[in-house]
Amino acid sequence: MTKKISPTLTLLALAVSAFAIGSTEFISVGLIPMLIQSFHVSLAQAGLTVSVYALGIMIGAPLMTLLTGQMNRHTLMLMIMGLFIAGNLLAALAPTFSILLAGRVVAALAHGIFMTVASVIAADVVAPAKRASAIAVMFTGLTVATVTGVPLGTMIGQLGGWRWSFIFISVIGVIGLVADYILIPRQLPLPSRATAKGILRVLKTPQLLLALLVTALGYGGTFVAYTYLSPLLETKMGWSAQAVVVILVVYGAMVALGNTLGGRWANAHPLPALLKMFVGLMVTLLVLTVTLHSQWLGLLTVLVMGFFAFMNVPGLQLYIVQVAEQQTPQDITMASALNISAFNVGIALGSAIGGQVTSQFGLAWTPLFGALMVGLSIVATMGLIRLARPARRLINKFNHL
Repeated sequence: MTKKISPTLTLLALAVSAFAIGSTEFISVGLIPMLIQSFHVSLAQAGLTVSVYALGIMIGAPLMTLLTGQMNRHTLMLMIMGLFIAGNLLAALAPTFSILLAGRVVAALAHGIFMTVASVIAADVVAPAKRASAIAVMFTGLTVATVTGVPLGTMIGQLGGWRWSFIFISVIGVIGLVADYILIPRQLPLPSRATAKGILRVLKTPQLLLALLVTALGYGGTFVAYTYLSPLLETKMGWSAQAVVVILVVYGAMVALGNTLGGRWANAHPLPALLKMFVGLMVTLLVLTVTLHSQWLGLLTVLVMGFFAFMNVPGLQLYIVQVAEQQTPQDITMASALNISAFNVGIALGSAIGGQVTSQFGLAWTPLFGALMVGLSIVATMGLIRLARPARRLINKFNHL
């Protein structure tokens, strides 16, 4: 007879793995100045460490969901963490910038499938009434990574060289792998089979397609400026490299606060809440274009940007699942995976636009172009609200019968 594993311990193991995964996504934001110096690349080229990683998740989330849909969940999680560790070690030992980017892609493939699988495992190990809370516990690993993992990795890079930052993340990945091996149950139910037709069904549904566009533009707009946050803080605002580490910790705390409040505000009615969040983010980015050259006003604006930056994530994820439940109930897992891809389309697009802006116009223009991108998401969100109104009227009509 196999001993039952406590759901709390399973969620803890997933949170540790999520901490490692969350740390590696944005670690290079703090390392960009070091990578420029080490590989003699331009600022725009160094920004590829963010955009290429995002592209890896974008392609990896649906592709890996298709390839591994019927694999044992315990075995799959061990494979994911093994792939993640290998990618970060490749980045740590990279003799050239191209190999560093290859390592980022390998780690990104693991990241894309992790988000989908870990959410399903978290929901499966608890009672149905506690599923949302269980997923939230798993996501605390990502939140803690934003607050501590990224600045800690940056500090390690400044003290011992950027390679040690990737080694640090690999070590956390090994701890996550061991925890997953011990604490994830061996025989979890398999989800309904994800198919390529499911991708087409999701993309052919107007509301879902528009929602994916909102995710990409609204989430990605921040990354036009955020990808180059360290150079912005150092060269435009005059903060030292040591101060940037502390600022990243405070920035991460603002992200965590915004994420938590955003989840609460979007619970009942995601779309109106998302519209307000995007307006707040766009205004903040526009203000940053003015305060950029002031050390303290610039810093205050950056922290407010952190508050709004990831606030939209819970609402965007909740909305896509709600629409999929109504319109393509057999493709909820694929809709969720495609939304994770859309987040990373946004990161890749935002950081790529940021790279072009820094090359053509200069670093100071990145917040303005970020605001324009978020402005497009506001227009798309208003379109979603219009599409949702007839459906709501129909539901209300049936409720009154």
